[in-house]
Parts: sequence; structure tokens; C-alpha cells
Amino acid sequence: MPTDVQLDRVQERFTLWDVNGDGRIDRADLDAEAWRILQAFGESHGTPAARTLTDAYVGLWGFFAGKAGVDEQTGSLTLEQFSLVAQEYVLNNGDAGFARYVQPVIQAIVELVDVDGDGQVSPHEFTSWLDAANVQDIAPEKAFAQIDANGDGQLSVDELVQAVRAYHLGDIDVPLLGR
Repeated sequence: MPTDVQLDRVQERFTLWDVNGDGRIDRADLDAEAWRILQAFGESHGTPAARTLTDAYVGLWGFFAGKAGVDEQTGSLTLEQFSLVAQEYVLNNGDAGFARYVQPVIQAIVELVDVDGDGQVSPHEFTSWLDAANVQDIAPEKAFAQIDANGDGQLSVDELVQAVRAYHLGDIDVPLLGR
């Protein structure tokens, strides 16, 4: 059974992704979310990194739509449908279930923020990530330390995926995908 914090964070995610505010999520909302992220990083829409991010969000939408039984092209999800899918396949399906559907989005964001091209996120790059996600009420150094599970001073895609899951589980308070 999900906790109140988990349910609040699922609601928060729904509200963030409901870009047009109509109380439903559809593919256009996730396309708009991807575009918002690209703009925050100053990335042009037609670049390879932009295509990777938009494709990752299309894949995420396809997953949610498919699990909810709605058409990927014309369908939309209510909060109730979104919550049921999120609870079953994100909160309750363990690390592998969560990572499978969110990892491509995190990988695409890493490609945007990783200015030195080493495949990891440095403390400076992490601060840029938080700025792009409009997370202003968290000390970047403290958040970085919470996420850097192996203590190597860099954040891997796996550590970031685990941090996104930990946020939705209520284990940490670092909303890497924004609030």
C-alpha cells in the first residue's frame, strides 16, 4: 500500500506532466515536458540530444498509455489511471521495474547536462540539472551527497535513476524531474 508521501509525489508528477492543465495527460503533454527540459538546457529541438530526450518521453508515454489501455496517439490518462499504473509498475515493481521505464529519460537528461562528455554528472553539472528542473529550495551539495551512493564524486545514470525512484518512494527529497 503506497504511503501518503508516495501518493502525493505521484499526484505531483501528474500535475507537472499535465502541461496544459486539463486534468488529463496525453502524448502532447509529455512532448511539451520534453520541450520544456530542452529549453531549460538551451538545447535546439532538432539536435541528436533533443531527439533522444523526446524519444524517451514518447516511450514513457507509450508505457503509461499501454498499461492503462488507452490509445497512444489519441488517448489520455486521468489522475486515477496514471496513479494506478505508477503504483503498480513504478512504486511496487522494485528497482528493475522502475528503471526499465524511467532510465531512458534519465540517460537523455544526462546527455544534456554532461558538458564534459564523461557519461557522468559532476557537482557543477548537477547544479545545472537542478536549475533546469527549477529545483531552488535544495542545497545542491547536500543533494549531490545523498545521491552519490558510491562516494566517487560523480553521479552515474544508475545512481540518478535510483535517486528518482527514492524521491517517489519518499526516501529522499530531491525532485530531479522537477516539481
